[in-house]
Amino acid sequence: MAISMTPRAASHVRRMLEKRGGGLGLKLGVKKTGCSGFAYALDYADKAGEDEVVFDSQALKIVVPKQALALIDGTEVDYVSEGLNQMFRFRNPNMKDECGCGESFTV
Repeated sequence: MAISMTPRAASHVRRMLEKRGGGLGLKLGVKKTGCSGFAYALDYADKAGEDEVVFDSQALKIVVPKQALALIDGTEVDYVSEGLNQMFRFRNPNMKDECGCGESFTV
């Protein structure tokens, strides 16, 4: 499988990278937190290390730590607007449940 990004998410990441002054792409990982166990962790990616896997999507790189891959493999990253809020939304086929607030998930 792979990690992918919708055109909306890619457009947002490109704008943020331009505003930042450049970068390789998006770093997507997970951290233990919240009431359901895991939360997505996003950052800019400037390079990929030996302990990371790089995916190409929408002409951007998505860098994922190898230890997180089992939890998020197959995930699609989207960027959505809901009322006044704009946020990344993750479609993760491995997710079994998420907390009521949507901040954390279980696999």
